Formats: sequence, structure tokens, C-alpha cells
Amino acid sequence: MRRSVFCLLAAVFCLGATVWVTGCASEEEDRYTICAEYFPQERLLRADMTVSVRNRTSDALSALSFSIYPNAYREGAEYRPVALVYMPSAYYAGKSYGGIRITALSGAESWTIAGEDENILSVSLSRSLSPGEKAQFSLSFEVTLAQVNHRLGAGEHVVTLADFYPVLCPVGEDGFSEYVCADLGDPFVRECADYEVSLTVPSEYLAVCGFPAEIEEGEAKTTYRIVAKKARDVAFVLGKELECVSAEQDGTQVEFWYFDCADPETALAAAQESLACFSELFGNYGGRRYALVQADLPYGGMEYTGLSMLSPDLTKKELAPVIAHETAHQWWYASVGSNQFEAPWQDEGLAEYSAALFLERNPQYGTSYSEFVSRCEKSYRAYYSVSSQLSGMNDTSMTRALTSFRGEYEYRNISYEKGVILFDRVRQVVGDKRFFEGLREYASGYAGKLASCEDLIACFRKAGPGAEGIFRSFIQGDCVI
Repeated sequence: MRRSVFCLLAAVFCLGATVWVTGCASEEEDRYTICAEYFPQERLLRADMTVSVRNRTSDALSALSFSIYPNAYREGAEYRPVALVYMPSAYYAGKSYGGIRITALSGAESWTIAGEDENILSVSLSRSLSPGEKAQFSLSFEVTLAQVNHRLGAGEHVVTLADFYPVLCPVGEDGFSEYVCADLGDPFVRECADYEVSLTVPSEYLAVCGFPAEIEEGEAKTTYRIVAKKARDVAFVLGKELECVSAEQDGTQVEFWYFDCADPETALAAAQESLACFSELFGNYGGRRYALVQADLPYGGMEYTGLSMLSPDLTKKELAPVIAHETAHQWWYASVGSNQFEAPWQDEGLAEYSAALFLERNPQYGTSYSEFVSRCEKSYRAYYSVSSQLSGMNDTSMTRALTSFRGEYEYRNISYEKGVILFDRVRQVVGDKRFFEGLREYASGYAGKLASCEDLIACFRKAGPGAEGIFRSFIQGDCVI
């Protein structure tokens, strides 16, 4: 079986760069060149990385800040990556820890591990970086993976390598925005960049990524090389017993990789139909490849550029809506970025509403649009009632930091369920024509960028005077649902 899968890979993958989004700024992107190797016995990833970044502010910079997400898995971390509710299923072998260690850095003055929770790599430059100038330096690092079913870890069935490398924090006129980890949502805020990544793994592993790859097979090791232009991130899933079904959808190679799925063809069809649906509604998908892969996750799914991870525990009824949600993130995250830490509703609410749109156009999956929205309303009202009775007051504002939510229940209802209700209300008020014009303007106008909440609202201003009022009343928590 492994040999036939490699034949499939060789047929599908090709050399050359993948240009991910079509609306990125014309100026040269930041660049990450990474050469990494995974050693399964030690659960260790060793990597060399060269970083080239441009100062896009109007002030000189003397230091650069990089987020180092793997340190959230270290022993003693204040901000855990796994919520308490998921701890038993995530840490399948008991307590386990990971982390990142910088082993060398050249081309800069010095470096230190900083941040509120040792979550920042601060690099002091050899000289001040003027506006428009580029800085380049190299570093070596090691990531130890915890034994955990999560987006970065050695899981029960596969190894997930996501957010494993230092990545530049978003920077504005007020300096770098540094975010701690959170056990809710996706605490990642990052700009698009160009990537050249080489990953070497033992030959018994397959590596699944969201980009076409050149594969070099050796006697004991296999190396995967990818080039990705203007991508939000690069992530891999490694597995020994992964199987694949694939098909083409409007010029995109669509693949579903699995280790435990009774009906892989249904998952593949849902992925194809999601791409077709959202390409029609929002604008063309930007990649040549889209891979869905089962991963050891304690929750439904997780999105990366060109790649969606899916839990093997999804029921037959849950599978298509979750695939649609994660596929929608290829527009509302991979292409159009946002501040997922401070405004999680902006991408999650829109991705969840996109799943409702998918079900509206694909009734074969057994849930109608109205049923989906009604379920969200019932869930949100139940949450509001319970929360009001317990606390006597209830903050229903939507734009708030992940670390401010009181738990998974509140986060889900505010960011997902209320987000669905918000977009449904806007659609009802402005009508389908203007509503989808607003979404297409948002998708095209902010491709490759980080869009603010105000940017999203502005795309609907032309739809009519009622749209902005709905957005603000929902976001501020003034409306009664």
C-alpha cells in the first residue's frame, strides 16, 4: 500500500512555486527558508532556518520579535495550548511536554527568549533597520514534541508539525504585536510570506502538506521539498499508515488522507463540493492542491494553508459540515487573514456561516440552511440564558481576546454561533445580491493581507445603511437575539 501511495504522490506533485493568493501586495514578501529533519525516537525536529524580512513601518527597527508557539507545550507554561475539557483525550499517555530550543543564531547582534510566557524570540539586529530595508539572519533550532493529540505533537496515529518554526509577529506603527498562546481558538496572527521548506523523515513515514512537493526517496529517509509563494503558513502531517483518495476539482488536486475512515469517498466529495461552492460564491481558490488529512485532534478540525486536519472521531453527520468549515478557512484565514487572537469571530464566524451556505447548496448532506442557522440560534439563546442566571450579567461583545473567554462554551457561542446569526441577519437585511457582493469584495480586496473588523464592515457599507448597524450591534453586544 505504501508503494502505491508513493506512486500517487509522484504523479500529483510537481516542481515549482505555488502562488497561493492572487491579491497580495506587489512588494517582495518576507521569506523563510527551512531545512528540517524529524527523529521519531526522540520526538525531535532539528531545523536550520534563514529569515529575510523587510521593515514595513515608518520607523527604524533595532530588534525583531518572533512568535515561538512550541514553547506553549513546555513544562511550566502559564498559557496552555490544550483546554481542560480536552486534556484527557489529548494527553493519551499521561503528562508530556515539549518546547523549542534555539541552538545557534548568526547575522544578528544577539537574541533572547522573551515575552509574557517565554513565547517570543527577540532578535537584536547588528544595525538599525531603516524603513523599507531588509534584514537577513540564520538560526538553528530544535523542537521537542509532546506526546499529545493536537496540532503540534506526536499523536497516537500521526505526527503533526504545525506552527513549529519561529514566525515574525505582526508589526505596525506601534511596534510588534506579541500574543501568548491560548487553549481556545487559534492564537495565531501572521502575515503572508514566501517559503522554501525541506523536510526529511524516515522512509516509513509519508508527509502530507498543502503544497506540491518534490520528493527524493533514499534508502532510509525521504525528503520533501516545497516552494510556496505568499502563503500564510506551512504545516505537515506525518503518518506510517495513511491511505489516500484523490480527484481533480476545477484544476485543483484534492486529496483525502486517512487512517480510520469507513467512507473516504464521501469525505473527498464534500471537499470537492466545498471548493466548488466557495469558488463560485467568494472567488477562485488560490492553490493547485488541497489536502485534507485525518489527524489526532481532540476537536473537529484545524486549518492551514492548503491543508485541513480532521479528527477521526467525527460522526457521519458531522463530517461534511466540518469539512465545509475547514475548507472555508482557505478563504477566511489562508487568503484573507485577520486577528484571530483579538477578534476570533471574524474568521470563525464567517467560516461557520460558509458551512451553512454549503449546506444550502448541497441538500444531500441532510441539513438545510434554515436548520443550521436555527440550531445556532437555539444554542446561543441557551448559552445566554444559562450565563445570565449564573452571573447576573452577561458580556456578549464579540471582539475580545481569546484569553478573556471563560471557557469553550462561551467561546464557541460568541465566536461561532453568534457569528452565524450575525451574517444571516445581514443577508436578510441587504438581500442576496448585495450580501455576496460584499463577501466577494472582502475576499478579493484583502487577499494576502490582515483585515481588521472595520475592513470587513466597510465591504458591506455599500450594501445598504442597515448592514453596518447590524454589525456594530452584534459586535458590541447591544442586540437582543
